[in-house]
Amino acid sequence: MKFIFPQNYRFKNKFLGIIDYSSLILNIVWDFFIFFIINFIFKDTSIKIFLFILFCLPILLFSIVGFNHENIIYILVSFIKYIKRPKLYFYSKHTK
Repeated sequence: MKFIFPQNYRFKNKFLGIIDYSSLILNIVWDFFIFFIINFIFKDTSIKIFLFILFCLPILLFSIVGFNHENIIYILVSFIKYIKRPKLYFYSKHTK
């Protein structure tokens, strides 16, 4: 079998075909950070599990599903740029 790919097709390396490696590394770092904070503060195991799922699952789901299959790091960078310099453009129509 021969497969023909267009020249402008971008191959994205993904872990198990699901999540980008950069997003996976971001998720692992975030999970360890949350894990250590939760272990430092709480003693009850059920509270630890609940808080870990509460803080880590949404980030993981956004990494897998994404916004239009965009990398979560690009989304965060764009969000931070917008927070630093929000711009609103109002276009007015000049009539004669």
